[in-house]
Amino acid sequence: MTTTASALSAYPPLNVRVHTPRLSLLGATDELLERLVPTVRKGVATGPPWPFDDPMSLYEDSPEREWRWLRGVWSGRGRVSAGSWRLYFVVVVDGKPVGMQDLIGVDFDRFRTVTTFSWLSPDVRGDGFGKEMRQAVLHLAFQGLGVGEAGSDAFVDNHASNRVSEALGYVPNGVSWDTRRGEQAQIQCWRLTREEWTKRRRDDIRLVGVAECLPVLGIESPPQN
Repeated sequence: MTTTASALSAYPPLNVRVHTPRLSLLGATDELLERLVPTVRKGVATGPPWPFDDPMSLYEDSPEREWRWLRGVWSGRGRVSAGSWRLYFVVVVDGKPVGMQDLIGVDFDRFRTVTTFSWLSPDVRGDGFGKEMRQAVLHLAFQGLGVGEAGSDAFVDNHASNRVSEALGYVPNGVSWDTRRGEQAQIQCWRLTREEWTKRRRDDIRLVGVAECLPVLGIESPPQN
């Protein structure tokens, strides 16, 4: 598998990379985001059951969809504290950007907890990339950042996301409610402990640039391996 090489950024989170045999997660530089714009313009959420909660720029009409999506990533990259941060990654398969995988610190300075968010181009869904990219970002979380617990949630009829969580060892963690396109819907919550992740951890995932990123996120102690 090949990935696009680029010069290192002065901002360490943009240099973080996670490589698996099938795909790479690359820090979401503006160059990579521009390469994803055609996919966003074409449409990511293409029909019910709608996968995203409100507000969500991916439900907007083009070109507002692309503008709001880019502004959201730019804004999120700049809001960083020891307790709350979001790392944005572009998913690259055979040199082609096909989606995004985010890792989000939640009360991280107190509890070392994270959650995730992702989307894939409709053109590559159903080939197992959703599971592979989640495994990649969980390896970064637990192995690279010393996470203690990871959460996930999805609308109850988002079967693809819920199946990935179940397959990777998450356990149900209650339900909640949100709206999507103005309609209320129930969300299934999931929880994955470090102990459960360790049972399933892979030895073919490679991390790059993580040590340089730790101070940006306020992580002072070394990760627990």
